[in-house]
Amino acid sequence: MAVGPRTIAVVGASGKTGQAIAASLASRGAAVVPVGRRQWPALADSFAGCEAVSIVAPNLHPDEPGLVGQVLTAAESAGVARVVYHSVAAPYAPAMPHHLGKARAEDVVRRSPFSWTILQPCAYVQNLVPALRSGTPYLEVPYAVDRPFGLVDLLDLAEATARVLLDEGHAGATYELGGPALVSVSDAAAAASSVLGRRVLARRQDPESWASGPGAGLAPRERAWLLAMFASYDRHGLPAGGRVLRDLLGGRSTSLDETLTRELAAAG
Repeated sequence: MAVGPRTIAVVGASGKTGQAIAASLASRGAAVVPVGRRQWPALADSFAGCEAVSIVAPNLHPDEPGLVGQVLTAAESAGVARVVYHSVAAPYAPAMPHHLGKARAEDVVRRSPFSWTILQPCAYVQNLVPALRSGTPYLEVPYAVDRPFGLVDLLDLAEATARVLLDEGHAGATYELGGPALVSVSDAAAAASSVLGRRVLARRQDPESWASGPGAGLAPRERAWLLAMFASYDRHGLPAGGRVLRDLLGGRSTSLDETLTRELAAAG
């Protein structure tokens, strides 16, 4: 008897992370059920027939533990066996409220009846790409440009997520996922300079200028949470180890230079 594709629901499939995870799952032969805001009133129906659920919450959600709890309740009602929750590197960071929300959501997942895995990715290299594509001579961020980050390629993260969802041996695991080396915004500017063939300088923007400029259109809570994150980045960066991601991907992950070469190839 022919066996059909394995069916995986992706909560948050309309965002860049969910889209990348869905594409990676599809490339490995899985049937993907995208779940967004429209499906929220009937989550259990959306999960019917799914063997696993990938949970990616919206950025800066005001109650991520509550949202994750709703997803898990619906998944249990639908008979789902496995969940993979997308958390963040350094979730228990008291200075960053949205990180703490993910730490509490991790606890909700750990106390659930599912076979679960928690992923803790660092920030994406791709977060810097729009500024680098804009043609400006500066890569400007509202925190120190020399702090260390375990910047990760979004496509690597998506592939690792797909493997965790589809392969055996990941139940009960919590994986911190960083890129192959710790890098700074200055390193990203230097790499982009090489790819684009023009000089790009890293520059720190005053956070209050950011708040009255690019951040002015955000809700007050979101702006305050991001300012808290920038202050933490200013002091500590966001280091994250790269060994686990490399192992999940079979021995190699994508470097900062390689990611920027791919992402900026059409922007030079």
